[in-house]
Amino acid sequence: MGEKRRSAVRLTARGAIALALVSTLAGYVLAAVLDIQYVVGAAFVLSSLLGVLLVNRRELLSLVVTPPLVFFCATLFVELGRAFGSVSIVQSLALGLYTSLTQGAPWLFAGSAVVLGVAWRRGLRDNVRDLREELKAGAEVPRPRQPFVPEPEGYFEPKVYGTPRGDD
Repeated sequence: MGEKRRSAVRLTARGAIALALVSTLAGYVLAAVLDIQYVVGAAFVLSSLLGVLLVNRRELLSLVVTPPLVFFCATLFVELGRAFGSVSIVQSLALGLYTSLTQGAPWLFAGSAVVLGVAWRRGLRDNVRDLREELKAGAEVPRPRQPFVPEPEGYFEPKVYGTPRGDD
């Protein structure tokens, strides 16, 4: 009875990223409907936490780097939708992105920190070590050295193929 029960649900990194993206978009919809702005950030942080808890351990490294990209993509999608109804789409998009990303910065920081902290506890350190060993093993493969052979004279001159056409 002292054995820990593990969740049977496991996500790939792509699944966890998709969960965070869809949840953040749903947070934007709820924030518009309920007129409560912090719903977006709370949805982002909770979905990021859920994703990092359910992702396979071997995919932690892929997941850790994505929260800022997920938040930006969701915000860009929402602000593009808002900008299409305005007179100046580019100006409206730029102002909307600036405002939304500024308001969401604390949530983005919190979500990224939560993902990093939980991933570190779940074994991110081992993933980084394995990646370093793979890169080191790939770098140690000696390449055969070839002596320097200069290009023949006139190598860069254009070549003419065939015979010239006559005046027919």
